[in-house]
Amino acid sequence: MWPLYAAGFTTAFGAHGIAANLGGHSPDAVTSLLVLGGLLALYDGAEVVLKPVFGTLADRIGARPVLLGGLVAFAVASALYVLADSPGWLWAARLGQGAAASAFSPSASALVARLNPAAKHGRAFGSYGFHKSVGYTLGPLLGGVLVWAGGLRLLFAVLTVLGAAVAVWAALAVPAVPPLPKARQTVLDLARRLADPAFLAPTSALAAATAALSVGVGFLPVSGRAAGLGTVATGAAVSLLAACAAVVQPRAGRALDEGRLTTRSGLAAGLSLTAVGLGCAMLPGLTGILVGAGLIGAGTGLITPLGFAALASSTPQERLGQTMGAAELGRELGDAGGPLLVAAVASAATLNYGFGALGILVGVGALVAFVRRG
Repeated sequence: MWPLYAAGFTTAFGAHGIAANLGGHSPDAVTSLLVLGGLLALYDGAEVVLKPVFGTLADRIGARPVLLGGLVAFAVASALYVLADSPGWLWAARLGQGAAASAFSPSASALVARLNPAAKHGRAFGSYGFHKSVGYTLGPLLGGVLVWAGGLRLLFAVLTVLGAAVAVWAALAVPAVPPLPKARQTVLDLARRLADPAFLAPTSALAAATAALSVGVGFLPVSGRAAGLGTVATGAAVSLLAACAAVVQPRAGRALDEGRLTTRSGLAAGLSLTAVGLGCAMLPGLTGILVGAGLIGAGTGLITPLGFAALASSTPQERLGQTMGAAELGRELGDAGGPLLVAAVASAATLNYGFGALGILVGVGALVAFVRRG
């Protein structure tokens, strides 16, 4: 399992480590906000398009080859910019990283499910989510230190070594899991399965959690600056959000496996905490920001392992890669849609109204989850 956790860390660290340092440390490549937006969108755009494709491929040929191929491709894409330090190769490297992550991220999720019995899915996905949260937390910090020490090329060099090392580790430690025989599936069959509440409910919760997490990381510092707070205080708020998400995930998974928590009640509680956290983010001053960050982090940390465990338990083993790829697509849409919604509302009114709009949507999801639970 440890190489799979390392793969989760790699995609998170690669995504946020570079994204957080592109704007301030690559003036030759990032010549405008439009160019910065394009570079940031390349990684997520590749994931939105390719994750379902690679998830389906993992079901067809096995998740392990797709995992290893994705990690090797991630190392090669990172090495492109190390060897050719030019703006054009930065675009190519970033696109290649996103495409590679689209391969090994859903494959790692499918292997987490395949290599653990159903009774341990909560704990397994909790640990996997914990290591991804660590990558999201350390990416901007360690990435900033590396860029300060040796420029953007040093960060890409570290990612090259990281991707190659995890690929070798996975090749040595992760057992071969052959693809399972499956009945022929038509497009209509796929549509029915993805429209089933057993898929839609946890995927929607995962998308809502990712939207709230992205909004918290991106907009809580803006609220802090508007309240006259310094970078230390706003950075502490973002760190608190990520730390709460990381700490809660393994505990939520363990509670699910031990029967102290069900997926429906846990998802409902997680959505409620997240909605309340977004509401607290509307309060003025440091207290509102810190309380909001803590509740958003705890809510998303509760949702993530339970959502993936619910998907794994309701999906035929031979279709796990496809389901995880589609669920990851839902998360990416939430990752992009949450900030867009908050930004649109904030531009028409204020940022507090943006937090409130997303909080209402998440709260409606919590209400639906409670009704389904009843």
